[in-house]
Amino acid sequence: MTSSSTVLVIDDELRSREALQRVLSDEFDVICVSRAKEAEGVLDGELVQVILCDHRMAGESGVDFLKRARISWPDPIRIIISGYTESEDIIAGVNEAGIYQYITKPWEPEKLIASVRDAAQLYRYQKEVGAGLDNKPSAELLKEQIATRRRKEKRLFEFSRIIHHPESPVAPVVALARKATEYDISVLITGASGTGKELLARAIHYGSDRADKPFVVQNCGALPDELLESELFGCKKGAYTGAYQDRVGLFELANGGSIFLDEIGETSAAFQVRLLRVLQEGEIRPLGAQRQRKVNVRLIAATNRSLEDEVAVGRFRRDLYYRIAAFPIHLPPLCERPRDIELIAMRILADVNRSFRRGVKGFTVETLARLSSYDWPGNVRELHNEIQRMVTLSENDGLLSASLLSPRILAPRLTNGAASAARMLKTRVEALEREMIEDALRRFDGNISRASEELGLSRVGMRNKIERYGVERDLRDDEE
Repeated sequence: MTSSSTVLVIDDELRSREALQRVLSDEFDVICVSRAKEAEGVLDGELVQVILCDHRMAGESGVDFLKRARISWPDPIRIIISGYTESEDIIAGVNEAGIYQYITKPWEPEKLIASVRDAAQLYRYQKEVGAGLDNKPSAELLKEQIATRRRKEKRLFEFSRIIHHPESPVAPVVALARKATEYDISVLITGASGTGKELLARAIHYGSDRADKPFVVQNCGALPDELLESELFGCKKGAYTGAYQDRVGLFELANGGSIFLDEIGETSAAFQVRLLRVLQEGEIRPLGAQRQRKVNVRLIAATNRSLEDEVAVGRFRRDLYYRIAAFPIHLPPLCERPRDIELIAMRILADVNRSFRRGVKGFTVETLARLSSYDWPGNVRELHNEIQRMVTLSENDGLLSASLLSPRILAPRLTNGAASAARMLKTRVEALEREMIEDALRRFDGNISRASEELGLSRVGMRNKIERYGVERDLRDDEE
């Protein structure tokens, strides 16, 4: 491929543009823009062979832009990228937009390069034969591509992919989760960050009767209420500042399938009311819309908090809790799974070898002993990062020695039993301290000064603890 092939990338997310630029720039001349208006200027002034356009953009969808581009600039080969394999609006717009290929996120660099290479080759062929080839696949072909991807995902997320020793505490968890696949029931997965809650959620979905339907994911702690509602329920153009176009919500995209709401404990009381109504009625109403829309979606939620405690202190609605926790499943942290660590580490190493194009053979006995005795507060995610680091530091593809481990892992540690006992003691002490603070504030009618004096704390220290424990009541800070 010569450098004369020019690819126009249109994506309103900086990181996505940078990633595409990085992957494609070795083989193509790449021009990146963030808006359709900028793309029009490039197409007017540059000879572009391939247009690579993200679908979900502020202002105008990728399909809508490519429809216009087909009329004004018919020669470039048009490719759409979307994070949602179930976007029916993409399928519906294929014929009008003349889309050559539909690529789903997360894309694989090698496959992306191959697709762009083929598109550039098609452009040259059309010019050579003077043909105006209609380079769009049929809607049926696109649906088959989506079905093929779902079948691949089903294989990737089978329960057998959840690595554990037969006597691991995860074994009964997996057995319980398998039961959840047999019935259309809401599931709440609890556990610390990095324990694999999303992986378990996918296994439940792909093991159920909804496996051939969409599975969509949203982290509820990542967005403010208005944007979260727009993302989940959709919105009409102009519903709020920044709503430049109609948006199909994830509940509607997931119709017939499952939606995974991660960190649901981070949501506000106002949002919880809206979500409860959707779950009760089976209907959504996009922001700014007048009509309800029926949806048939299975909810799988996850949280690293104790929602029972959140309900007790009034931060999470009791009725919503009982609605989403019909089938609770708890994933134990990695520190309670020492016999699983070697198995998980070997799987991670295989993935890292493939990603880094290395052939590291394994770990020394001492390394495995160190890995198995470490507490892993970041769970599997932390273990993955540690193995990536070790492979990066290793100078050959032999066994990874303990000298490559991070200092925190090499430092003397409490045994798993002692560490667990220490965590339990810390939790109980904090619960007692919180109870004493709440009791003192109650007796002194919210007077921080008098309550802190009663407990032998400074007012600053008392305020810090009130904020830390999330104590909610009418407070005042005077000397009366």
